[in-house]
Amino acid sequence: MSYRVGIGFDIHRLTSGRPLVLAGITIDYDRGLLGHSDGDVIVHAVCDAILGALGLGDIGQMFPDTAKETEGMYSLNMLEMIMNTLRHEHKVVNIDINCICEEPKLSGYRDDMVNNIADTCRLDPSDVSVKFRTNEGLGEIGSGEAISAQAVVLVQKPKNREKTV
Repeated sequence: MSYRVGIGFDIHRLTSGRPLVLAGITIDYDRGLLGHSDGDVIVHAVCDAILGALGLGDIGQMFPDTAKETEGMYSLNMLEMIMNTLRHEHKVVNIDINCICEEPKLSGYRDDMVNNIADTCRLDPSDVSVKFRTNEGLGEIGSGEAISAQAVVLVQKPKNREKTV
């Protein structure tokens, strides 16, 4: 087997008047993430990690922020579209995610987030890890102005085997 690793990162500002969507879950909070789509930094980081592992660029190339058809798009739909582009010989093996924010507290949403990512990526939930960190009060994230996420993805591709007669 051949393996490839991809790393993804995303950050968005928090703003009033938008729902907060993380890993496809609408979080009970007074602000949401500013973005062309729903601003889901967790899913965007996973998308970038998968695309990076496959050498296919980044989420902005596949879903440009200038395209009307992606405006307000539910990010799990983007992830589903990326999963559908995987060639049959590629398989996501596991995903490790960090979500960095001061507020809101997200640990109560972990299982639903894991299940959403696992279902969309056709994985067992045990192959998806979602962790939450603060930024210790530092920078835009630490002051509660933004939320970011990082993801690492392992993708597997069987080696080409020559047929023997």
